[in-house]
Amino acid sequence: MQYLLLAIISSSLIAIIFKFSETNNLNRYAVTTMNYLTAFSVSLFLSIKDGILLPSGEGNFIKEFSNVVLKNNGLFTPYSSFIWATIIGCLAGLFFFLSFIYYQISVRENNVGLAGTFGKLGILVPMSFSIVLWREFPTEIQWIGIILSIISIIIVNVSFKKNSIKDIHINLILLFFFGGMAEFSNKIFQKYALSEYKSLFLFFVFFIAFIISLMVTIKRNKPVETRDIITGILVGIPNLFSSFFLIMALNYMKTSVVFPIYSAGSIVIITLAGTLFFKERLKNKEIIAIVMTIVALILINIQ
Repeated sequence: MQYLLLAIISSSLIAIIFKFSETNNLNRYAVTTMNYLTAFSVSLFLSIKDGILLPSGEGNFIKEFSNVVLKNNGLFTPYSSFIWATIIGCLAGLFFFLSFIYYQISVRENNVGLAGTFGKLGILVPMSFSIVLWREFPTEIQWIGIILSIISIIIVNVSFKKNSIKDIHINLILLFFFGGMAEFSNKIFQKYALSEYKSLFLFFVFFIAFIISLMVTIKRNKPVETRDIITGILVGIPNLFSSFFLIMALNYMKTSVVFPIYSAGSIVIITLAGTLFFKERLKNKEIIAIVMTIVALILINIQ
């Protein structure tokens, strides 16, 4: 549970720092690019430190893929874990950036509430896959906690006033899918590769996201200031460790339990931080959502 709590805290810090950047009118794309640069630089350092930057030993990846992934039998060897970290990391980097892009589009074409809801509900993708593929079923008590946490996400993000929810646009569906696949990539890596290769996996995730983000930043040609760079660095460190600790949590807890609490717990901390540091007043629905999330945490931890 401690790894999940660390992942929640790290994830919350990302949003809190981004919230600060919004109030100071920073270059969001430059901040995002520096965030990815910082994250991949730290993960590169960790990979070099752990001696996993190059493949070790010998192996037959295709043969191991058939045995490990298709037959769900054991884990990859160090050699194949390196290959798996590279492949899944590159795909995840693409999903991470696409989810960011479609979040921006969804905020512009719909509203922040709907965009936030569909982004957070992307957790249903890894949850569903883990239940279908690996039979990771929660207990009955844990199911109640999971449902409560999902409801709390919806309560916080959606306005239930008349005409506030209009047609569901394709960009919201794509946000849901890409965000969910980005999170599912963490599970796919953790499920089949050796845990010590997680820093290499994260290096490829953030390196690919950095390259794409850099191209977009250059294309937009907005001035980059020192505060953009500093904010990006501050975001990059918790961004890396949110995934790092999430992978660690997945080693010990069921996917269907980890993701809803990871998402709902982050919302609680972000909401409380908004009250404490940004003088935002808690709405009744936010108080209800916080209470529901706390109850969900208790239920999910009952074995």
